[in-house]
Amino acid sequence: MNSKRTKVPLTSKIALLVACFFWAISFIATKVALETVPALSVVSFRLIISGICFLLWLLVRRSGIKLGHPVWIGKLFVLSLFGTGLHYWLQTEGIGMTTASNASIYAATGPGLITIIAVIFLNERITWKKALGIGCALAGVLVVMGIDNLLSFKLKGHLLGDLLVFSSILMWAVFTVMGKRMTRQMSALDITTVVTVMGAIYMAPLGIMEMNQASISLLTIPARAWAAIGFLGVTCSFLATLLYFYALEKTESQKVGVYLYTIPPMTVIIASIYLKETIGFNLFVGALAVLIGVYLTEKG
Repeated sequence: MNSKRTKVPLTSKIALLVACFFWAISFIATKVALETVPALSVVSFRLIISGICFLLWLLVRRSGIKLGHPVWIGKLFVLSLFGTGLHYWLQTEGIGMTTASNASIYAATGPGLITIIAVIFLNERITWKKALGIGCALAGVLVVMGIDNLLSFKLKGHLLGDLLVFSSILMWAVFTVMGKRMTRQMSALDITTVVTVMGAIYMAPLGIMEMNQASISLLTIPARAWAAIGFLGVTCSFLATLLYFYALEKTESQKVGVYLYTIPPMTVIIASIYLKETIGFNLFVGALAVLIGVYLTEKG
């Protein structure tokens, strides 16, 4: 792959930053939804809403999807497990069973996992600039988290939740690398549409079963929860995933993955506004380190 093809276009940079901004808000939206709606149901509604959005987008564009050989359909199904249904479920359940600090620390491993998997399966190279950039961005994330959050890390009592969160992050790393490979044969829009609709189809029955067991109906779900689920479906699962794959289609997965380090600083800023908390100096230092890390990785 030549140097020109590995550069991150400006449109991809904007797409990634917007996607990460939506995902930064998703943490708060998920917490709001889980106050009154069980995890499987939240994931099911989220995927149904995003699946409808993708299908409407295809309708507006008047473009069809050619799935091809059954083996290819099987690959798309696996991709849907790793990037939508199973991934969202493990993530949502895990967030509810562990502490925010534990989840944040595990989330910081995402870009590193993407790099390792991309090197093994896509033959992407790790240059000294990429390694330095990823390390700098990771250091920035740890600074943003603050020493108190890092010291509050506890395995005891949260092991299952920690495993679920880490598993969801590992699945997203595989989703990124596997999806990158598949964009060579199928457009980003087609891939994201198929995997999202597949996820909605097999998660919907599970969500309905869970609601029946919990004696919850659509009419009893409060407007606040519906607003949170709607946000997760339209912006986080539809727009953000589409933008992420758009960028992934145009550059190396390592350079796309490092942008995930911008999520923690954004989350802190959004949470501080939402919860009216004071922003510490560590945010500015950490955010600067993240930006430098992203820049170095792009240049690597």
